[in-house]
Amino acid sequence: MTVTNIQTRRMNVYVTRQIPEPGISMLKAHFGVDVRQAKTPISKPELLEHVGDVDGLLCLLTDPVDAEVIAAGNNLVCISNYAVGFNNIDVRAATERNILVTNTPGVLTDTTADFAFALLLAAARRIVEADAFARASKFNGWDPMLMLGQDVHGKTLGIVGFGKIGQALARRARGFDMRILYYSRTKASDEDEAALAATFTPLERIFAESDFISLHVPLTEQTRHLISHDQLRMMKPTAILVNTSRGPVVDEQALAEALRDGTIAAAGLDVFEDEPEVNPLLASLPNVVLAPHIASASHRTRSLMAKIAAENLIDALAGRRPRFPVNPEALTE
Repeated sequence: MTVTNIQTRRMNVYVTRQIPEPGISMLKAHFGVDVRQAKTPISKPELLEHVGDVDGLLCLLTDPVDAEVIAAGNNLVCISNYAVGFNNIDVRAATERNILVTNTPGVLTDTTADFAFALLLAAARRIVEADAFARASKFNGWDPMLMLGQDVHGKTLGIVGFGKIGQALARRARGFDMRILYYSRTKASDEDEAALAATFTPLERIFAESDFISLHVPLTEQTRHLISHDQLRMMKPTAILVNTSRGPVVDEQALAEALRDGTIAAAGLDVFEDEPEVNPLLASLPNVVLAPHIASASHRTRSLMAKIAAENLIDALAGRRPRFPVNPEALTE
């Protein structure tokens, strides 16, 4: 990216965790850059310590950028979130101080949809269980009753949240000849519904009719614990739940109990309610596939996210409109 009109004063940027090199190199070409080397999430006190004199902050979804942190950023112009979601940032507090918040949408759509479908397949066909079984030298030969799972082709997939990732998942499901039901705050266009053979459906019907349910909603007060005891009891005993959205969308204890008791058959999870902690009951169960928040973790996608996050900061600190502002109302002349 060619950048012009960078202000003459050398501006400074703080990066809360090591990200792929393309993004770091772009930032270093224009700013003084301090990259935190620790591999653990940054604490609020540490963030407060570093945000005071920087012009830009590049942070992760796990970083608590609340009103207090924002107020401590005396020179802060832009907070660039290395993620699509931004529920870790108090956007209202940033806007009140004319501080831009940016994110990295779009680039991880297909990678995340790939992974959601991988979790769906792994849970349906008991791949993780089978891997552990084989590694433990328990495989004594072909058995007609060994590790029976569930077919995916021709089954009903309920997609909750039909934005870019939800629609990308629907495209993959069509290759398995799945019946696609979806629910979203905003109904898709007739053209998109026709192209994806997807039917807009009330949530209750999705829970009742779907063989697989995949969650693709942002975390808001309305979606927190969207899936809990009542919703799980509506599902088929053969249903499989997949979550690659945000952990608190699912009541983790309720899900663990439902999996233990056979209320539903299985789950595939990439996100957790209290990351990085996982509910102990959930972790003990064989009928759940657990992944450490890696749905977007391909070399290409993570590098592109780093470039976009860096571009957002470079543009904002140069006084230009970034590609992906979360709060464009914070832009000042």
